[in-house]
Amino acid sequence: MSRIAIIGGHGKIALKLAKILTGQGHQVSSLIRNPDQSDDITQTGATPVIADVENLSTDEIAEAIKGHDAVVFSAGAGGGSPERTYAVDRDAAIRSIDAAQQAGITRYVQVSYFGAGPDHGVPEDNSFHAYAEAKAAADEHLRKTTLLWTIVGPSALTDEPGTGRIATKERGAEAGTSVSRDDVAEVLAAVLETQSSVGTTVEFTRGQTPIADAVKGV
Repeated sequence: MSRIAIIGGHGKIALKLAKILTGQGHQVSSLIRNPDQSDDITQTGATPVIADVENLSTDEIAEAIKGHDAVVFSAGAGGGSPERTYAVDRDAAIRSIDAAQQAGITRYVQVSYFGAGPDHGVPEDNSFHAYAEAKAAADEHLRKTTLLWTIVGPSALTDEPGTGRIATKERGAEAGTSVSRDDVAEVLAAVLETQSSVGTTVEFTRGQTPIADAVKGV
């Protein structure tokens, strides 16, 4: 059993992940900014922690997550203004990475997207540009740390039922297709259990390979 903190705990993927992890016997703390969301968290078996990471300092985030064995960063501005996108998807992510190190937490999993990176190719006049820039910066910051990190990069998200099967970039998957949030949550749970995923970026879409096998093959 591990103690796992999910940052951005009320997101669709985060709620699914919390339910999976608590079902496996882990203790899960879900960080949320709105106390009104607490009941949704407790229904997954997780413990709500009121912590608005967008406005908390590194020290304050470290205090909120100390005592955990792993952190999953699944927060996001959700396509809001560019300013808020940078504030959450870049700046809060970077502070949480630094906070994990400060709190002595070694395992860190970050949700990104298929194709993220400094060469993302998204033009400045595209509404996705701020998100692409934010994720590129946060992912790069994480890669430069000594944390036991994994970056999870799903393709476009859907609310279709999961299949439990994906295709990774290493096996020929290409960006531009989609994957269900159910399966993204399963991938996050799988990488937490898979030592060989440390130091890797798992980019994937829907496919035919069972998730556990696909994660081990990255």
